[in-house]
Amino acid sequence: MEHHLDLFVMKYGYVGVFFSLALGVIGLPIPDEVLMTYTGYAVSRGMLLMPFAVLSAFFGAAAGITISYAIACKWGLPLLLKVGPNLYITPKKIESTQKLFAKYGPFLLIVGYFLPGVRHITAYLAGMSAMKYGKFAAFAYTGALLWSLTYLLLGKMLEREWYKVVVYIRHYGLTFLLIGCAVGIAAYLLVKYRQSLKT
Repeated sequence: MEHHLDLFVMKYGYVGVFFSLALGVIGLPIPDEVLMTYTGYAVSRGMLLMPFAVLSAFFGAAAGITISYAIACKWGLPLLLKVGPNLYITPKKIESTQKLFAKYGPFLLIVGYFLPGVRHITAYLAGMSAMKYGKFAAFAYTGALLWSLTYLLLGKMLEREWYKVVVYIRHYGLTFLLIGCAVGIAAYLLVKYRQSLKT
């Protein structure tokens, strides 16, 4: 896997990250977390620069969720039910996410990024529920930034152990990963802050 991702990053770079995440958020079967964590690892190796990696990941995720929102505003639930299965968005996923969205709404636009299967549907539900674009953008783009930063920083910190993020998600669930992310990122920022005080 690492060899293929190496070739992908070397050939397509930031543009490849942007389009992969945009298409992945829309619903195509692209391993978003794997790609972003590896991109963070590529940053640690000097293959990519962190500011541009963050921008390409953020704008890719933001583009994907905005396109999904626009589609839902125009064509709504009937199209999602018809086309969804082709994008691995099943009626069962739609129904369960509808219930969550009705209860938690905007909050789900942020945390939904961290829930595989849910992030592909939240924007569609926001559009179908006629959520105003300004409100949608505030929550959805905040989620896109947090999601991108989390996996990129994890990949950068873990370096050659970057793939363990995916293993932990599959075996231990999202809750423990998010707790670990919060602790890890806080520790990383603290170290950087102390280093800046010494210079």
